[in-house]
Amino acid sequence: MPQPEFGVIFDVDGVLIDSYGAHLKTWQICCQRHGRECTEAQFAAGFGRTSREVIRDTWPNPPSDSEIAAFDEEKEILYRELVANDFPHMPGAIELIKALHAQGIPMAIGSSGPPKNVELAVEKLEAKDIIRTVITGRDVVKGKPHPDVFLKGAQGMGIDPSRCIVLEDAPPGIEAALAAGAKCLGIVSRGHQWDDLNRAHERVMDDLRQVTPELLRRIVGS
Repeated sequence: MPQPEFGVIFDVDGVLIDSYGAHLKTWQICCQRHGRECTEAQFAAGFGRTSREVIRDTWPNPPSDSEIAAFDEEKEILYRELVANDFPHMPGAIELIKALHAQGIPMAIGSSGPPKNVELAVEKLEAKDIIRTVITGRDVVKGKPHPDVFLKGAQGMGIDPSRCIVLEDAPPGIEAALAAGAKCLGIVSRGHQWDDLNRAHERVMDDLRQVTPELLRRIVGS
């Protein structure tokens, strides 16, 4: 069976959904409950990485692994409650997924988020039967900027990483995509602007409404 001409790997937060505000709010609420500080600048610096890595790398006197896991679960339950009834789709996300599917272009998810968050996003984006390869922060030992999440996404689609393009909104994700040997298209989002994304081979778009299957095909072939 011939290999597809290329594959697309989507980050979720900041690319397919505008989750910045909800994540910031839940981080701040949960940090306050536990006597920790979380400014927006601190949050933005870690947005796109797994919670456990942000806590271990940035908190003074970080808690134990079990305490981090409990904090993370508390935070993510609150996040899902906030977004479930008013889901913040990114403009153009559903349309792009459907356009790629119509052309037979395989897609995967490569997210630092926990499985339940990603499952909710895929369902709300009407992509449950379209995007079959879903890699989350729980599927890898090392999260972004390590390339594992995107290498696994490419493997799940059966496509060499060099024939994949990653859509990302955060510097750690761009680093991970390039380290995996994939092409990368930066998407501007709240918390990350053009200057933050210029490592994406200088390919940056303001939002998904500017992205087409033809554009992605050209970038992969360049």
